[in-house]
This record gives sequence, C-alpha cells and structure tokens, in this order.
Amino acid sequence: MTDKQKHWETVYRTKAPDAVSWYRPHLDTSLALIERAAPDRDAAVLDVGGGASTLVDDLLARGYRDLSVLDISAAALDIARERLGEAADAVTWLAADLLDAPLPQARYDLWHDRAVFHFLTEAEQRARYLRQLARALKPGGHAVLATFGPQGPLKCSGLDTLRYDAQGLARVLGDGLALLDSTLEFHATPFGTTQQFLCALFRKTSSDTTGDLH
Repeated sequence: MTDKQKHWETVYRTKAPDAVSWYRPHLDTSLALIERAAPDRDAAVLDVGGGASTLVDDLLARGYRDLSVLDISAAALDIARERLGEAADAVTWLAADLLDAPLPQARYDLWHDRAVFHFLTEAEQRARYLRQLARALKPGGHAVLATFGPQGPLKCSGLDTLRYDAQGLARVLGDGLALLDSTLEFHATPFGTTQQFLCALFRKTSSDTTGDLH
C-alpha cells in the first residue's frame, strides 16, 4: 500500500463520512452540470475520487443506469456501498489510484471529479491524470471538475493543494477540452468554515489534453 493509499484509508477508517471538510449532503452543482451535459440516463458516468459521496445515490435516484465510482480508498467505497444496500449492485466500484487505474478506452460519456485534481501538485501527476482522462472519455464527452477556487485553502486533510480560476484550469487541461461553463461557490464545511470551490464544465474536442502543466 502506498503512502497516499494509507493516508486516505486512515481518513475514512477513523472519521465519520459527515465529519470530513469536503462533506456535503448533496452535490447540487455537480448534479445540475451532469444532467445538463449528459441528460440521457443510459450515459456512462465515472465519478473519480467519489469516496463516500452521495453523488452516486442521487444519480441512481434520477434514473442513471451506467455508473462507476473510483476511489483510492476501499474503505470509502465500502461506506457508500453499505449506505446504498442492494442498489449498490447496480454500480461499478473501482478501488484504485486514478493515476494508475486500468481505465477502458473511450468508455465514459461523463467524467466527474470533485476535489481530486487540486491535490495533484506536481506536473507529472497532472500529466498522468490528463492521459487517463483523454483515454477514458469518449469523443464529445464531458468532464465536470470541481477544484479549490482562487480563494480556496492551500491545504486539505493535511495535504498541499493547488487553487484554480476557470481560465487557469482550462489552460492546464489543454486545448482538447473546451470550457463551456464555470461557477465559483462557497462550500460550508461541517466545522462552520467555508471553502471556495470552482466548478467547471468541459467538453472533449480531441484526444490531446496536455495543456500547461507547469
């Protein structure tokens, strides 16, 4: 087990799902962008870094039938599976490090990431992420990314993070992903503090998603 895996396994084994700073009962902005970009309920949706998030619950409730959740923490996925009960059988669960996961080529219509990308503080990590995104997302598919915004924290869960505005994120993602929309919102943590998030919607225009990684 890598240090990164150990870190996140410890987080999810020692803290309640609603006792982490990123907890939100419902990811309303993500849900709205997903329904806008992929209204077909047969669309293949991949939630990377989904952890114990309720996004999968809400997508199932809205009738989506091809859902996959990937997280580096098996404990996080176990929490989500237990919460869903029998409905969990309708979901594909992938316990893996996104940067190394054997994702199928051109499999997904929509890629969702809330709070993974901003932990990638090294250019090499971002390059690997973009290769995975380019491989797994169908041509014309969409990506919904939520990162810390310009006023967001520089650390989360004891780890360094990066902050982005919409144009900065678009530059990093490269010309292969066209920015369609973005919004800044303040997330209220369970501890009474706030964190600024950037939520952005992109469409894949080519297989080249290697932007300004530095």
